[in-house]
Amino acid sequence: MKWQGRRQSDNVEDRRGMSSGGKVIAGGGALGIIILLLNLFGGETGQTIGNLLEQTQQQTTTQTEQRPLTEEEKVLGEFVSTVFADTEDIFGKIMTDNGVQYRNPKMVLFTDAVETACGSASAASGPFYCPGDEKVYMDLKFFNELQTRFGAKGGDFAIAYVIAHEVGHHLQTVLGTSGKVRQLQQQMSQEEGNRLSVALELQADFYAGVWAKYNQKYLDPDDIDEALSAAQAVGDDAIQSRMQGYIVPESFTHGTSEQRKSWFMKGYNTGDIKQGDTFAELK
Repeated sequence: MKWQGRRQSDNVEDRRGMSSGGKVIAGGGALGIIILLLNLFGGETGQTIGNLLEQTQQQTTTQTEQRPLTEEEKVLGEFVSTVFADTEDIFGKIMTDNGVQYRNPKMVLFTDAVETACGSASAASGPFYCPGDEKVYMDLKFFNELQTRFGAKGGDFAIAYVIAHEVGHHLQTVLGTSGKVRQLQQQMSQEEGNRLSVALELQADFYAGVWAKYNQKYLDPDDIDEALSAAQAVGDDAIQSRMQGYIVPESFTHGTSEQRKSWFMKGYNTGDIKQGDTFAELK
């Protein structure tokens, strides 16, 4: 992605390397990676990890690390700020053109653990959006795990896709979609509620595709492949198959790999925010 020398967002707070002054919940090695992937692009913290945490003894450690950022980390922070600025410009214009009063979210970059309006979170939660404070939270070390352990191609546009997806959850907050879904889920069985969660996540993938369409003048030839590779890696079926050797469709909360790729591409191919009714398939 072509990003050097362009505007960076003023809405990014970089807490990397800073002490949280609190407790970090750590499930240890394999569990941490499972939680990370199950929660990936989750929109809100804590949606899918409860059972895993109940079954596994947790450890608590105090985070005291405080260090200067490396040059590589500084450059990555600049890239993330540029992508976030792109989401502000593109989604702000789209919402305005559709008669919606838009407000920009904020982003927090952190290391290992963070306090949010949605509660405490660790890096194992993966990138997430908290509607309580309208902030996107990311520990950027996550992307190394996505690439090295789960076969995603990596590349800078995989990060851009994740950011756009999380800001897609902010659009759902602004539009009232996520609030309606939460109300409906309170009246449903777990399986029915999971289907709504899938629709919510696929819609965020669609919004990420729309963003990529509007941003295509800055894309490199391999960027869309990088996004699709990330979507493939984090489909519910791909995660369950890799982790437990079989899949349980009624437990899906984010959609299959094919669904995630398909809705991203629909957003990218149409560029039309009105074409993202992922809930229609539930009717």
